[in-house]
Amino acid sequence: MAIPNPQEQKEKIREETLEKRDSLKKEQVREYSEQIKKRLFVVDAFSKSRIVLFYASFGNEVRTHEMIAESLLSKKILLPKMVQQEIVPSLILTMENLILNDRGILEPIEALPVRLSNIDAVIVPGITFDTQGHRLGFGKGYYDKFLKKVPRAVKIGLAFDFQVVDGIPPEPHDVGMDAVVTESRVINKKKK
Repeated sequence: MAIPNPQEQKEKIREETLEKRDSLKKEQVREYSEQIKKRLFVVDAFSKSRIVLFYASFGNEVRTHEMIAESLLSKKILLPKMVQQEIVPSLILTMENLILNDRGILEPIEALPVRLSNIDAVIVPGITFDTQGHRLGFGKGYYDKFLKKVPRAVKIGLAFDFQVVDGIPPEPHDVGMDAVVTESRVINKKKK
């Protein structure tokens, strides 16, 4: 039996995890997201951060809207604005300054860019993570490209427990997480 190549392995993991995530009931997503929020807010690297780039959740992703609204009270919050297939982290002042983009994801109405070196933490979406900090997204590379531009920022993935697997085959262009927060645990990966 032939050993599958890394791309085939990733696609299989993607399909299986998305199927599980899509089958979650809205109440489960809400409940698990609340537990994840509580864990995230006590993670030292997050609580000490002053400028944080969140993602705006959609579908059955870990919900971030409440996290963003609460964080706006004590931190400068950024959200990605897609400009020519690139993530431009843009300052938001309220949740009312957002519109749906062409993919149905909330983003800032206008780009209010900040200096990348000022970003303390990036809250990262993903389909799957592993305990080594590897991340599997949709395969477009938007976050991997962006995360390389903010090496100083702490990278924290948010996921439901079933989204954490034993191993994701890493590729040279992949950027790992420093921590992954689920509803039941925080997985820390030490920076090298």
